[in-house]
Amino acid sequence: MFESLSEKLERSFKVLKGQGQISEINVAETMKEIRRSLLDADVNYKIAKEFTDSVKQKALGRNVLTAVSPGQLLVKITHEELTNLMGGDKVDIDLSGKPSVVLMAGLQGSGKTTHSGKLARFLKTKRSRQILLVACDVYRPAAIDQLEVVGKQVGVEVYTERENQNPVEISKNAINYARNKGLNTVIIDTAGRLAIDEEMMQEIEAIKKAVNPSETLFVVDAMTGQDAVNTAKAFNERINFNGVILTKMDGDTRGGAALSIRSVVQKPIKFVGLGEKMDALDVFHPSRMSDRILGMGDIVSLVERAQEQFDEEEAKRLQKKLAKNKFDFNDFLGQIQQIKKMGNVKDLMGMIPGMGKALKDTEIDDDAFKGIEAIIRSMTNQERENPGLINGSRRQRIATGSGTSVNEVNKLLKQFEDMRKMMRMMNDKSKMNQMMRAMKGAPGGPRR
Repeated sequence: MFESLSEKLERSFKVLKGQGQISEINVAETMKEIRRSLLDADVNYKIAKEFTDSVKQKALGRNVLTAVSPGQLLVKITHEELTNLMGGDKVDIDLSGKPSVVLMAGLQGSGKTTHSGKLARFLKTKRSRQILLVACDVYRPAAIDQLEVVGKQVGVEVYTERENQNPVEISKNAINYARNKGLNTVIIDTAGRLAIDEEMMQEIEAIKKAVNPSETLFVVDAMTGQDAVNTAKAFNERINFNGVILTKMDGDTRGGAALSIRSVVQKPIKFVGLGEKMDALDVFHPSRMSDRILGMGDIVSLVERAQEQFDEEEAKRLQKKLAKNKFDFNDFLGQIQQIKKMGNVKDLMGMIPGMGKALKDTEIDDDAFKGIEAIIRSMTNQERENPGLINGSRRQRIATGSGTSVNEVNKLLKQFEDMRKMMRMMNDKSKMNQMMRAMKGAPGGPRR
Protein backbone atom coordinates (compact mmCIF):
# COMPACT_ATOMS: atom_id res chain seq x y z
CA MET A 1 0.00 0.00 0.00
CA PHE A 2 1.39 3.44 -1.04
CA GLU A 3 4.77 1.77 -1.74
CA SER A 4 5.55 3.88 -4.81
CA LEU A 5 4.36 7.14 -3.20
CA SER A 6 6.44 6.46 -0.05
CA GLU A 7 9.57 5.95 -2.14
CA LYS A 8 9.03 9.11 -4.18
CA LEU A 9 8.34 11.25 -1.10
CA GLU A 10 11.51 9.94 0.53
CA ARG A 11 13.46 10.98 -2.57
CA SER A 12 11.80 14.41 -2.44
CA PHE A 13 12.98 15.04 1.13
CA LYS A 14 16.57 14.24 0.10
CA VAL A 15 16.64 17.61 -1.67
CA LEU A 16 16.91 19.20 1.80
CA LYS A 17 19.37 16.66 3.20
CA GLY A 18 22.47 18.37 4.51
CA GLN A 19 20.94 21.84 4.07
CA GLY A 20 21.69 24.12 6.99
CA GLN A 21 18.51 26.12 6.69
CA ILE A 22 15.13 26.26 5.00
CA SER A 23 15.04 28.73 2.13
CA GLU A 24 12.42 29.55 -0.45
CA ILE A 25 14.60 27.97 -3.16
CA ASN A 26 15.24 24.58 -1.54
CA VAL A 27 11.64 24.29 -0.25
CA ALA A 28 10.25 25.14 -3.71
CA GLU A 29 12.43 22.41 -5.23
CA THR A 30 11.22 19.86 -2.67
CA MET A 31 7.58 20.88 -3.15
CA LYS A 32 7.93 20.42 -6.90
CA GLU A 33 9.10 16.83 -6.30
CA ILE A 34 6.32 16.16 -3.78
CA ARG A 35 3.68 17.54 -6.15
CA ARG A 36 5.01 15.28 -8.91
CA SER A 37 4.88 12.30 -6.51
CA LEU A 38 1.25 13.04 -5.61
CA LEU A 39 0.24 13.39 -9.26
CA ASP A 40 1.93 10.06 -10.03
CA ALA A 41 -0.15 8.57 -7.20
CA ASP A 42 -3.26 9.76 -9.09
CA VAL A 43 -4.06 12.64 -6.75
CA ASN A 44 -6.18 15.38 -8.32
CA TYR A 45 -3.92 18.25 -9.58
CA LYS A 46 -5.84 20.97 -7.70
CA ILE A 47 -5.57 19.02 -4.42
CA ALA A 48 -1.86 18.27 -5.00
CA LYS A 49 -1.13 21.96 -5.64
CA GLU A 50 -3.13 23.18 -2.63
CA PHE A 51 -1.36 20.57 -0.46
CA THR A 52 2.17 21.57 -1.51
CA ASP A 53 1.34 25.30 -1.26
CA SER A 54 0.15 24.75 2.31
CA VAL A 55 3.28 22.74 3.27
CA LYS A 56 5.54 25.38 1.69
CA GLN A 57 3.80 28.24 3.50
CA LYS A 58 4.07 26.48 6.86
CA ALA A 59 7.70 25.44 6.28
CA LEU A 60 8.84 28.98 5.42
CA GLY A 61 6.98 30.40 8.39
CA ARG A 62 8.56 28.06 10.92
CA ASN A 63 11.94 28.41 12.59
CA VAL A 64 14.24 25.39 12.43
CA LEU A 65 15.30 24.29 15.91
CA THR A 66 18.97 23.40 16.35
CA ALA A 67 17.96 19.80 17.21
CA VAL A 68 15.94 19.43 14.01
CA SER A 69 17.25 19.45 10.46
CA PRO A 70 15.29 21.20 7.66
CA GLY A 71 14.51 17.78 6.16
CA GLN A 72 13.08 16.49 9.46
CA LEU A 73 10.99 19.61 9.89
CA LEU A 74 9.57 19.26 6.39
CA VAL A 75 8.69 15.60 7.02
CA LYS A 76 6.86 16.69 10.20
CA ILE A 77 4.91 19.41 8.38
CA THR A 78 4.12 17.03 5.48
CA HIS A 79 2.86 14.45 8.00
CA GLU A 80 0.55 17.06 9.59
CA GLU A 81 -0.79 18.15 6.20
CA LEU A 82 -1.27 14.57 4.93
CA THR A 83 -3.24 13.80 8.09
CA ASN A 84 -5.41 16.90 7.56
CA LEU A 85 -5.87 16.02 3.87
CA MET A 86 -7.27 12.61 4.84
CA GLY A 87 -9.62 14.04 7.46
CA GLY A 88 -7.59 14.70 10.61
CA ASP A 89 -9.20 12.49 13.24
CA LYS A 90 -10.83 9.12 12.71
CA VAL A 91 -14.63 9.23 12.47
CA ASP A 92 -16.62 6.38 14.01
CA ILE A 93 -19.62 4.64 12.49
CA ASP A 94 -23.00 5.94 13.73
CA LEU A 95 -24.96 3.12 15.35
CA SER A 96 -27.86 5.14 16.72
CA GLY A 97 -31.45 3.98 16.16
CA LYS A 98 -33.36 0.89 17.23
CA PRO A 99 -32.33 -0.97 15.21
CA SER A 100 -29.33 0.84 13.70
CA VAL A 101 -29.60 0.76 9.92
CA VAL A 102 -26.47 0.85 7.74
CA LEU A 103 -27.09 1.36 4.00
CA MET A 104 -24.32 0.18 1.66
CA ALA A 105 -24.02 1.93 -1.72
CA GLY A 106 -21.62 1.76 -4.64
CA LEU A 107 -20.96 0.48 -8.14
CA GLN A 108 -21.00 -3.19 -9.08
CA GLY A 109 -17.57 -4.77 -8.53
CA SER A 110 -16.53 -2.34 -5.79
CA GLY A 111 -16.76 -5.08 -3.14
CA LYS A 112 -20.08 -3.95 -1.66
CA THR A 113 -21.46 -7.42 -0.84
CA THR A 114 -18.16 -8.73 0.55
CA HIS A 115 -17.68 -5.60 2.65
CA SER A 116 -21.25 -5.82 3.96
CA GLY A 117 -20.09 -9.16 5.37
CA LYS A 118 -16.80 -7.75 6.63
CA LEU A 119 -18.61 -4.90 8.36
CA ALA A 120 -21.08 -7.37 9.88
CA ARG A 121 -18.18 -9.40 11.29
CA PHE A 122 -16.43 -6.26 12.56
CA LEU A 123 -19.53 -4.99 14.38
CA LYS A 124 -20.36 -8.45 15.72
CA THR A 125 -16.88 -9.22 17.11
CA LYS A 126 -15.65 -5.75 18.10
CA ARG A 127 -18.87 -3.95 19.05
CA SER A 128 -20.93 -6.97 20.23
CA ARG A 129 -23.80 -6.10 17.86
CA GLN A 130 -26.54 -8.50 16.76
CA ILE A 131 -26.54 -8.21 12.98
CA LEU A 132 -29.01 -8.84 10.18
CA LEU A 133 -27.68 -8.71 6.61
CA VAL A 134 -30.32 -7.78 4.00
CA ALA A 135 -30.16 -8.84 0.34
CA CYS A 136 -31.58 -5.96 -1.73
CA ASP A 137 -29.72 -6.60 -4.98
CA VAL A 138 -32.62 -8.07 -6.94
CA TYR A 139 -30.96 -7.78 -10.36
CA ARG A 140 -27.50 -9.35 -10.34
CA PRO A 141 -27.58 -13.11 -10.85
CA ALA A 142 -26.55 -15.00 -7.71
CA ALA A 143 -26.24 -11.76 -5.65
CA ILE A 144 -28.53 -13.20 -2.96
CA ASP A 145 -26.57 -16.46 -2.95
CA GLN A 146 -23.31 -14.53 -2.57
CA LEU A 147 -24.63 -12.61 0.45
CA GLU A 148 -25.87 -15.87 2.02
CA VAL A 149 -22.39 -17.39 1.61
CA VAL A 150 -20.81 -14.27 3.15
CA GLY A 151 -23.34 -14.32 6.02
CA LYS A 152 -22.54 -17.96 6.74
CA GLN A 153 -18.80 -17.19 6.78
CA VAL A 154 -19.21 -14.51 9.44
CA GLY A 155 -21.98 -16.25 11.38
CA VAL A 156 -24.70 -13.66 10.69
CA GLU A 157 -28.32 -14.16 9.60
CA VAL A 158 -29.26 -13.02 6.08
CA TYR A 159 -32.76 -11.73 5.27
CA THR A 160 -34.00 -12.53 1.75
CA GLU A 161 -37.25 -12.31 -0.25
CA ARG A 162 -36.39 -14.17 -3.44
CA GLU A 163 -39.75 -13.58 -5.14
CA ASN A 164 -39.95 -9.88 -4.30
CA GLN A 165 -38.43 -7.50 -6.87
CA ASN A 166 -39.04 -4.34 -4.81
CA PRO A 167 -35.91 -3.46 -2.76
CA VAL A 168 -37.75 -0.70 -0.84
CA GLU A 169 -40.31 -3.22 0.45
CA ILE A 170 -37.61 -5.78 1.24
CA SER A 171 -35.68 -3.16 3.28
CA LYS A 172 -38.72 -2.13 5.33
CA ASN A 173 -39.75 -5.76 5.94
CA ALA A 174 -36.21 -6.63 7.02
CA ILE A 175 -36.15 -3.82 9.60
CA ASN A 176 -39.45 -5.05 11.09
CA TYR A 177 -38.05 -8.60 11.12
CA ALA A 178 -34.90 -7.42 12.96
CA ARG A 179 -37.00 -5.51 15.50
CA ASN A 180 -39.15 -8.57 16.20
CA LYS A 181 -36.07 -10.82 16.54
CA GLY A 182 -34.26 -8.40 18.86
CA LEU A 183 -31.42 -7.75 16.37
CA ASN A 184 -29.99 -4.26 16.91
CA THR A 185 -28.12 -3.68 13.62
CA VAL A 186 -29.34 -4.01 10.01
CA ILE A 187 -26.88 -3.83 7.10
CA ILE A 188 -28.59 -3.39 3.71
CA ASP A 189 -26.65 -4.56 0.64
CA THR A 190 -28.04 -2.66 -2.35
CA ALA A 191 -27.71 -3.22 -6.11
CA GLY A 192 -24.85 -1.70 -8.07
CA ARG A 193 -24.31 -1.03 -11.76
CA LEU A 194 -21.25 -1.05 -13.98
CA ALA A 195 -21.65 2.72 -14.31
CA ILE A 196 -23.74 5.42 -12.66
CA ASP A 197 -27.27 5.54 -14.12
CA GLU A 198 -30.47 7.37 -13.23
CA GLU A 199 -32.43 4.22 -12.41
CA MET A 200 -29.88 3.10 -9.83
CA MET A 201 -29.73 6.55 -8.22
CA GLN A 202 -33.51 6.75 -7.94
CA GLU A 203 -33.61 3.31 -6.34
CA ILE A 204 -30.94 4.02 -3.71
CA GLU A 205 -32.60 7.38 -2.96
CA ALA A 206 -35.96 5.60 -2.47
CA ILE A 207 -34.45 2.99 -0.12
CA LYS A 208 -32.70 5.69 1.91
CA LYS A 209 -35.90 7.72 2.21
CA ALA A 210 -37.89 4.63 3.28
CA VAL A 211 -35.50 3.30 5.94
CA ASN A 212 -33.86 6.54 7.17
CA PRO A 213 -30.51 4.89 7.94
CA SER A 214 -28.27 6.09 10.77
CA GLU A 215 -25.31 5.47 8.46
CA THR A 216 -24.98 5.43 4.65
CA LEU A 217 -21.60 4.11 3.53
CA PHE A 218 -20.23 4.47 0.01
CA VAL A 219 -18.07 1.47 -0.97
CA VAL A 220 -15.42 2.20 -3.60
CA ASP A 221 -12.44 0.38 -5.09
CA ALA A 222 -9.25 2.32 -4.21
CA MET A 223 -7.47 0.93 -7.26
CA THR A 224 -9.68 2.97 -9.60
CA GLY A 225 -7.89 6.17 -8.46
CA GLN A 226 -9.50 9.38 -9.71
CA ASP A 227 -12.48 7.42 -11.07
CA ALA A 228 -13.21 6.43 -7.45
CA VAL A 229 -13.24 10.10 -6.44
CA ASN A 230 -15.52 11.11 -9.34
CA THR A 231 -17.95 8.26 -8.56
CA ALA A 232 -18.00 9.26 -4.89
CA LYS A 233 -18.82 12.85 -5.88
CA ALA A 234 -21.75 11.71 -8.07
CA PHE A 235 -23.18 9.46 -5.34
CA ASN A 236 -22.73 12.07 -2.62
CA GLU A 237 -24.64 14.68 -4.65
CA ARG A 238 -27.63 12.31 -4.80
CA ILE A 239 -27.68 10.41 -1.49
CA ASN A 240 -25.46 12.54 0.79
CA PHE A 241 -23.67 9.55 2.33
CA ASN A 242 -21.98 9.67 5.76
CA GLY A 243 -18.68 8.00 5.01
CA VAL A 244 -16.55 5.88 2.72
CA ILE A 245 -15.22 2.31 2.75
CA LEU A 246 -12.13 2.12 0.52
CA THR A 247 -11.59 -1.45 -0.68
CA LYS A 248 -8.49 -3.18 -2.13
CA MET A 249 -6.11 -0.96 -0.18
CA ASP A 250 -3.74 -3.94 -0.04
CA GLY A 251 -3.46 -4.02 -3.84
CA ASP A 252 -1.02 -2.29 -6.14
CA THR A 253 -2.85 0.97 -5.62
CA ARG A 254 -1.28 4.38 -6.15
CA GLY A 255 -3.21 5.84 -3.20
CA GLY A 256 -4.79 8.80 -5.00
CA ALA A 257 -8.32 7.91 -3.91
CA ALA A 258 -7.39 7.79 -0.21
CA LEU A 259 -5.63 11.15 -0.46
CA SER A 260 -8.26 12.95 -2.59
CA ILE A 261 -11.68 11.64 -1.64
CA ARG A 262 -12.00 13.52 1.67
CA SER A 263 -11.20 16.89 0.06
CA VAL A 264 -13.60 16.38 -2.85
CA VAL A 265 -16.71 15.11 -1.06
CA GLN A 266 -15.99 16.42 2.46
CA LYS A 267 -16.95 13.03 3.89
CA PRO A 268 -14.61 10.88 6.00
CA ILE A 269 -13.09 7.54 5.05
CA LYS A 270 -14.37 5.32 7.88
CA PHE A 271 -13.03 1.89 6.93
CA VAL A 272 -10.45 0.34 4.63
CA GLY A 273 -10.50 -3.16 3.16
CA LEU A 274 -7.03 -4.72 3.34
CA GLY A 275 -7.40 -8.19 1.89
CA GLU A 276 -9.74 -10.95 0.80
CA LYS A 277 -10.39 -12.55 4.20
CA MET A 278 -13.52 -11.57 6.12
CA ASP A 279 -11.48 -10.11 9.01
CA ALA A 280 -9.53 -7.82 6.63
CA LEU A 281 -11.37 -4.59 7.50
CA ASP A 282 -9.74 -1.80 9.51
CA VAL A 283 -10.96 1.48 10.97
CA PHE A 284 -9.31 4.31 9.01
CA HIS A 285 -6.94 6.49 11.06
CA PRO A 286 -5.60 9.42 8.97
CA SER A 287 -2.59 9.98 11.24
CA ARG A 288 -1.56 6.32 11.16
CA MET A 289 -1.94 6.24 7.39
CA SER A 290 0.36 9.30 7.18
CA ASP A 291 2.89 7.41 9.32
CA ARG A 292 2.86 4.54 6.85
CA ILE A 293 3.06 6.75 3.75
CA LEU A 294 6.13 8.50 5.19
CA GLY A 295 7.78 5.18 6.13
CA MET A 296 7.27 5.59 9.89
CA GLY A 297 5.39 2.31 10.35
CA ASP A 298 2.24 1.96 12.44
CA ILE A 299 3.14 0.58 15.84
CA VAL A 300 -0.19 1.62 17.43
CA SER A 301 -2.22 -0.53 15.00
CA LEU A 302 0.23 -3.41 15.45
CA VAL A 303 -0.16 -3.28 19.25
CA GLU A 304 -3.96 -3.08 18.91
CA ARG A 305 -4.03 -6.18 16.72
CA ALA A 306 -1.78 -8.02 19.18
CA GLN A 307 -4.03 -7.03 22.10
CA GLU A 308 -7.09 -8.40 20.28
CA GLN A 309 -5.43 -11.83 20.21
CA PHE A 310 -3.94 -11.52 23.73
CA ASP A 311 -5.15 -14.14 26.20
CA GLU A 312 -4.28 -13.20 29.79
CA GLU A 313 -4.61 -16.75 31.16
CA GLU A 314 -2.43 -18.12 28.36
CA ALA A 315 0.17 -15.39 29.05
CA LYS A 316 0.33 -16.38 32.74
CA ARG A 317 0.69 -20.05 31.81
CA LEU A 318 3.54 -19.25 29.42
CA GLN A 319 5.23 -17.05 32.03
CA LYS A 320 5.33 -19.98 34.46
CA LYS A 321 6.72 -22.30 31.78
CA LEU A 322 9.38 -19.74 30.84
CA ALA A 323 10.41 -19.38 34.50
CA LYS A 324 10.95 -23.15 34.67
CA ASN A 325 12.60 -23.26 31.21
CA LYS A 326 9.74 -25.48 29.98
CA PHE A 327 8.75 -23.47 26.88
CA ASP A 328 8.34 -26.12 24.15
CA PHE A 329 7.31 -26.57 20.52
CA ASN A 330 3.60 -26.88 21.49
CA ASP A 331 3.83 -23.37 23.00
CA PHE A 332 5.73 -22.13 19.95
CA LEU A 333 3.03 -23.52 17.63
CA GLY A 334 0.36 -21.76 19.72
CA GLN A 335 2.21 -18.44 19.36
CA ILE A 336 2.39 -18.87 15.58
CA GLN A 337 -1.40 -19.42 15.46
CA GLN A 338 -1.93 -16.16 17.40
CA ILE A 339 0.33 -14.21 15.02
CA LYS A 340 -1.56 -15.60 12.00
CA LYS A 341 -4.86 -14.40 13.47
CA MET A 342 -3.48 -10.85 13.52
CA GLY A 343 -3.59 -10.66 9.70
CA ASN A 344 -1.39 -10.64 6.61
CA VAL A 345 2.26 -11.18 7.66
CA LYS A 346 3.79 -8.63 5.23
CA ASP A 347 1.20 -6.05 6.32
CA LEU A 348 2.11 -6.66 9.98
CA MET A 349 5.84 -6.35 9.24
CA GLY A 350 5.15 -3.11 7.37
CA MET A 351 3.75 -1.63 10.59
CA ILE A 352 7.23 -1.75 12.14
CA PRO A 353 9.13 1.50 11.39
CA GLY A 354 11.67 0.99 8.60
CA MET A 355 10.47 -2.52 7.76
CA GLY A 356 8.19 -1.45 4.89
CA LYS A 357 11.19 -0.23 2.90
CA ALA A 358 13.31 -3.28 3.86
CA LEU A 359 10.56 -5.64 2.64
CA LYS A 360 9.89 -3.73 -0.59
CA ASP A 361 10.93 -6.51 -2.98
CA THR A 362 10.38 -9.39 -0.57
CA GLU A 363 7.45 -11.71 -1.12
CA ILE A 364 5.92 -12.76 2.20
CA ASP A 365 2.64 -14.59 1.78
CA ASP A 366 0.16 -15.88 4.34
CA ASP A 367 1.91 -19.27 4.19
CA ALA A 368 5.13 -17.83 5.63
CA PHE A 369 4.88 -20.17 8.63
CA LYS A 370 3.79 -23.20 6.61
CA GLY A 371 7.20 -24.94 6.64
CA ILE A 372 7.73 -24.34 10.37
CA GLU A 373 4.24 -25.63 11.21
CA ALA A 374 4.78 -28.72 9.04
CA ILE A 375 8.06 -29.53 10.85
CA ILE A 376 6.51 -29.11 14.31
CA ARG A 377 3.44 -31.17 13.39
CA SER A 378 5.73 -33.98 12.15
CA MET A 379 7.25 -34.29 15.64
CA THR A 380 5.78 -36.66 18.21
CA ASN A 381 4.24 -35.03 21.28
CA GLN A 382 7.22 -36.29 23.28
CA GLU A 383 9.63 -34.58 20.88
CA ARG A 384 7.68 -31.31 21.00
CA GLU A 385 7.82 -31.29 24.79
CA ASN A 386 11.49 -32.29 24.91
CA PRO A 387 13.38 -31.15 21.76
CA GLY A 388 16.60 -32.59 23.25
CA LEU A 389 15.36 -36.04 22.23
CA ILE A 390 15.58 -35.19 18.53
CA ASN A 391 18.67 -37.06 17.32
CA GLY A 392 19.87 -37.67 13.74
CA SER A 393 17.40 -40.43 12.82
CA ARG A 394 14.49 -38.48 14.30
CA ARG A 395 15.51 -35.39 12.31
CA GLN A 396 15.47 -37.44 9.12
CA ARG A 397 11.98 -38.79 9.96
CA ILE A 398 10.66 -35.28 10.76
CA ALA A 399 12.10 -33.89 7.50
CA THR A 400 10.49 -36.67 5.46
CA GLY A 401 7.14 -36.28 7.25
CA SER A 402 7.06 -32.50 6.77
CA GLY A 403 8.27 -32.48 3.16
CA THR A 404 11.33 -30.42 4.15
CA SER A 405 15.08 -31.13 4.39
CA VAL A 406 17.18 -32.19 7.40
CA ASN A 407 18.98 -28.85 7.00
CA GLU A 408 15.67 -26.95 7.48
CA VAL A 409 14.85 -29.07 10.56
CA ASN A 410 18.31 -28.36 12.01
CA LYS A 411 17.89 -24.63 11.33
CA LEU A 412 14.53 -24.52 13.15
CA LEU A 413 15.90 -26.49 16.13
CA LYS A 414 18.84 -24.07 16.45
CA GLN A 415 16.61 -20.99 16.16
CA PHE A 416 14.25 -22.45 18.76
CA GLU A 417 17.12 -23.17 21.16
CA ASP A 418 18.54 -19.64 20.68
CA MET A 419 15.09 -18.20 21.39
CA ARG A 420 14.78 -20.33 24.56
CA LYS A 421 18.17 -19.11 25.78
CA MET A 422 17.13 -15.49 25.24
CA MET A 423 13.82 -16.06 27.04
CA ARG A 424 15.65 -17.80 29.90
CA MET A 425 18.04 -14.85 30.22
CA MET A 426 15.18 -12.33 30.16
CA ASN A 427 13.53 -14.24 32.99
CA ASP A 428 16.74 -14.43 35.03
CA LYS A 429 17.24 -11.01 36.62
CA SER A 430 20.79 -11.74 37.79
CA LYS A 431 21.85 -12.72 34.25
CA MET A 432 20.13 -9.65 32.80
CA ASN A 433 21.99 -7.39 35.29
CA GLN A 434 25.24 -9.17 34.42
CA MET A 435 24.62 -8.55 30.71
CA MET A 436 23.79 -4.87 31.30
CA ARG A 437 27.00 -4.41 33.33
CA ALA A 438 29.02 -6.02 30.54
CA MET A 439 27.37 -3.72 27.97
CA LYS A 440 28.17 -0.63 30.05
CA GLY A 441 31.84 -1.56 30.03
CA ALA A 442 31.93 -2.28 26.31
CA PRO A 443 33.13 0.34 23.77
CA GLY A 444 30.10 2.24 22.52
CA GLY A 445 27.91 0.62 25.20
CA PRO A 446 25.28 2.51 27.21
CA ARG A 447 26.52 4.99 29.80
CA ARG A 448 24.80 6.44 32.83
